Amino acid sequence: MPEVPLMQGLSTSLVLIALLAVAAPLAARFLDRVLKVPIVVFEIVLGIVLGPGLLGWIQSTQFTDTLADFGLAMLFFVAGNEIDFAAIRGRPVNRAVAGWVISLAAGIGAGFVLAPGPEAAVIVGVALCSTALGTLLPILRDAGESKSPIGIAVAALGAAGEFGPLVAISLFFSGRELGPATAVLLGFVLLTGLAIFLASRARHSLLHSQVTRTLHTSGQFAVRSIMFILSVLVVLSMVLGLDMLLGAFAAGVLWKVAIARAPEHDRHVIEMKIDAIAFGFLVPVFFIDTGIDFELGALTSSPASLALVPLFLLLLLIIRGLPSLLAAPPRSTAGDKRAIVLFAATGLPIIVAVTGIGRDEGLITSGIASALVGAGMLSVLLFPLLALRQHQRDPLRAPQGKRRPLRRPDRAGIPGEATK
Repeated sequence: MPEVPLMQGLSTSLVLIALLAVAAPLAARFLDRVLKVPIVVFEIVLGIVLGPGLLGWIQSTQFTDTLADFGLAMLFFVAGNEIDFAAIRGRPVNRAVAGWVISLAAGIGAGFVLAPGPEAAVIVGVALCSTALGTLLPILRDAGESKSPIGIAVAALGAAGEFGPLVAISLFFSGRELGPATAVLLGFVLLTGLAIFLASRARHSLLHSQVTRTLHTSGQFAVRSIMFILSVLVVLSMVLGLDMLLGAFAAGVLWKVAIARAPEHDRHVIEMKIDAIAFGFLVPVFFIDTGIDFELGALTSSPASLALVPLFLLLLLIIRGLPSLLAAPPRSTAGDKRAIVLFAATGLPIIVAVTGIGRDEGLITSGIASALVGAGMLSVLLFPLLALRQHQRDPLRAPQGKRRPLRRPDRAGIPGEATK
């Protein structure tokens, strides 16, 4: 009999989470003409409102937390799958990595000032040097900027700002000494690198033919293969004591390489299916669950913790945004440079992940964790919107009075690269 209330609570939470997932895009559309707000902001805010912090209608359960973990893993899979390494290689990625190293050093320095202890300083530093690539890519894609010079620069910055923090988390919070942790991480990188290299050399004729045959049937070989690759690399990273998101990111890269030579139509259909699974199901659960778990009381009960929110938001701009100017495309305008600073300073998933580790291990207080997550939420709300306005308002982009060039779809009706 004790399971009955538990099951009732789980059923209520699942139904309400599904309702919030439907309500979030409707709310975004309702405000679209007044203010373009990313859907993830509504998902988090609705989770906070209906969660224990305010109304208390939804309680976090082990099952919903597990679904949220899958959503976070899927978000990083999409990030790894979306990166065009051919476009960002060379100058963009080299300068993005250099900027991220500067951000990490500055972030850890700020952490020593704001948080007690070296472990807490590293957590704050990793949070402040992150960029929410998985959140930015859909925004850039919907705005038709994913293939533009600024879109390529942001992709390089996001790749460094997501992969770099994952490496730092795996090194510093794996439970091992730094030397063994580095050896394990290098082993994982070499293993996945070898798998990606072999996948890039093979023709995958059998894989592609099976994908084509089951693309519109119940077989769905492509989707099943994606879930298999994702599961294997996530479990492998966890077995090795690394962060699971490192495996999820690598899985996205591996799948992109394996399917690269498939027919273009098939790739587009598969990408639409990935979007449906990720942004139609799993990723919203992650962001809603983030809102449910957000410790609003720890933030509002302490004026000092509340004051940290704007401070961390400013530090994201200074510590993560300013060094990212190294990756600005040549001859960038002032508006584009401001946009790059704002895009690069947008961070949330890594912030949620690393502060969760710090809170669970007792390395940082709930007030600091909530303030960092709150700053990350505000960065997602404010920075991409301001960045797009800076970029599109720049008078050097198009003569005044002329219409912007039409854009051709690059993915089944999704705005893409400008026509020549």
